Amino acid sequence: MTLKFVPTVQLRNGADLPLLGLGTWPLNDAEAADTVATAIDAGYRLIDTAENYRNEAGVGEGIHRSGIERGELFLTTKFNRKWHGHDGVRQAFRNSSRLLGVDYIDLLLVHWPNPDHGRYVEAVEGIAALVDEGLVRAVGTSNFKPSHLQRVLDAGVVPEVNQIQLDPRRTRQEVRAFHARHSIVTEAWSPLGPRSDLLETPVITALAEQYGKFPAQIVLRWHVQQGVVAIPKSSRPERLSQNIDIFDFELTPQELDSISALDTGGSEITDSDTFGH
Repeated sequence: MTLKFVPTVQLRNGADLPLLGLGTWPLNDAEAADTVATAIDAGYRLIDTAENYRNEAGVGEGIHRSGIERGELFLTTKFNRKWHGHDGVRQAFRNSSRLLGVDYIDLLLVHWPNPDHGRYVEAVEGIAALVDEGLVRAVGTSNFKPSHLQRVLDAGVVPEVNQIQLDPRRTRQEVRAFHARHSIVTEAWSPLGPRSDLLETPVITALAEQYGKFPAQIVLRWHVQQGVVAIPKSSRPERLSQNIDIFDFELTPQELDSISALDTGGSEITDSDTFGH
């Protein structure tokens, strides 16, 4: 594969987060090892995993196999509700860093707020403590609504990143506006949508034909051109190469708006007030 260059967005702490990375759910360890090694060879420098994916060991193997220097990689993982709390977060970090084979994690996230559990503020504070110790580089949340984030802000911690479900049919404008007001970077999981039919819509296919690109490349360009970090998942080498090859063209403001017009509101957004692990 030809190595691709991926622009970055700078977090408040100075870390550079690539605008496009590799999602690894639902790969198992063996699949993750192969895919991560191939992706790094193609130019990916942001790798996203989680305790709940049960593939952190495979991700670590793929990193080791790639031979990449640790400082060239931005590694993200997330932990489950059982670790919410200051001491629990420290154990979650130990577990993940051991499986990944690293001594620090670039971005550690609370995977779901689990408001019924009532300890997500403590969980975020626990990550902030690890940042102070140099074990983690940035504080992250995942699937947090503005109401959840506000409680964290009121406690005196501002996450650098909130990872949410986001794609052209679920543009999440209100959440993104809240992020912007507080200098929180928006990261999109499932950026190509939960079903493949998004890539078959006329506005996407017409733009793909116009620019000589694949439909997925148009959608990913829509994300990154708005400053949204996208982490698509694929284990196929040709798709990995295609997904990262989106930085040689630019959509016009009108074209961005035409894609955003596909928004259906709250359709198929997992409710983080009632779901979590």
